Amino acid sequence: MKLICEGLDLSDAVLKVIKATATRTPNPILEGIKLAAREDTLTLSATDLEISIEKTIPADVKIAGEIVVPGKFFADFVKKLSNEQIELSLEGGNTLKIKYTDSEGSLQCMSADEFPIIKEIASPEKINIKKVDLKAIIDKTIFSVAVDDARPILKGCLFEIAENKMTAVALDGYRLAMVKADVACTANKLNCIVPARSLNEISKLINVDSEDETIDILVGQNHLLIDDGSVKILTRLLEGEFINYKQVIPSSTTTTILVNKAQLEDGLERASLLARMDKNNLVKFDIKDKVLTLTSASNIGNVTENITISLEGKDISIAFNARYLSDCMHTISDEFIKLNFSSQIAPCTICSAEDDKYLYLILPVRIVD
Repeated sequence: MKLICEGLDLSDAVLKVIKATATRTPNPILEGIKLAAREDTLTLSATDLEISIEKTIPADVKIAGEIVVPGKFFADFVKKLSNEQIELSLEGGNTLKIKYTDSEGSLQCMSADEFPIIKEIASPEKINIKKVDLKAIIDKTIFSVAVDDARPILKGCLFEIAENKMTAVALDGYRLAMVKADVACTANKLNCIVPARSLNEISKLINVDSEDETIDILVGQNHLLIDDGSVKILTRLLEGEFINYKQVIPSSTTTTILVNKAQLEDGLERASLLARMDKNNLVKFDIKDKVLTLTSASNIGNVTENITISLEGKDISIAFNARYLSDCMHTISDEFIKLNFSSQIAPCTICSAEDDKYLYLILPVRIVD
């Protein structure tokens, strides 16, 4: 193998694929990055058997070939050479020479024969979605995915497709996030559960050049593939039954308020400064007439925020973990939002005042009067 490429291209590619390398694994090949030189391209690949990332860059290939380099060292080395033109050449079996300007280094590598074959998805269903919508769906739900291993299925996000609508759902037992987007799909109905880690990398790696640009998602029995031109991301899907989230969402409400989202978010941020000092991170809502009063307290003081609202239904007092509220507020861009309540101990739902594109649900914290 022998090739010449631009250091900036190589550094960018390595920093993308390094996210898929394994750490603390008994199999050192999974800590490596595969380099494959063919025709006029260099393809870099990495996998930990759960997620695989592949990035292709232009290269002047003198001799085709492939090798697996130690991932972390190679990444740290080439990111220092982003302004240089780099020559990579394989010599003496598994020794990779790296030449740049008037200097060079060598690296002991592993045989590409040992590197896992990245699967092709057989007979996939295809989902076509706007890139901006895919990124939005991920960013607006991923924070509600469970992070512990108690219920592994909740460490992923449910993608539910029906009648050219995608509904993405994430929940962790204390809160739920649901976001919808228009799609085109080869299947009338399709469900899959994608690991949160994979979704996080997908959101980072997708490039959006225009609002109308779309991307294809290929879904197989156990894997999902996204191909964004020079970058491919393949992830294993989680197996099992997702929670019936529709049963969690209240079917009726006794109190509905319409509130300016920015005012509520700002009030929550100020109240949270004190709430974070208390182990419960508690913010209390007192809803009466046309005012929402937010209160928080700790051993160093208290905060009271009064926000003008529009109220339908009964007065109510209810308390929440302030972080859960703030997390969903950060994802909402609407000017006004609706908050729906049914009792002090039942979940609150937060939704748009105009459509059903999103819904957030948060369990309250019991308060003692």
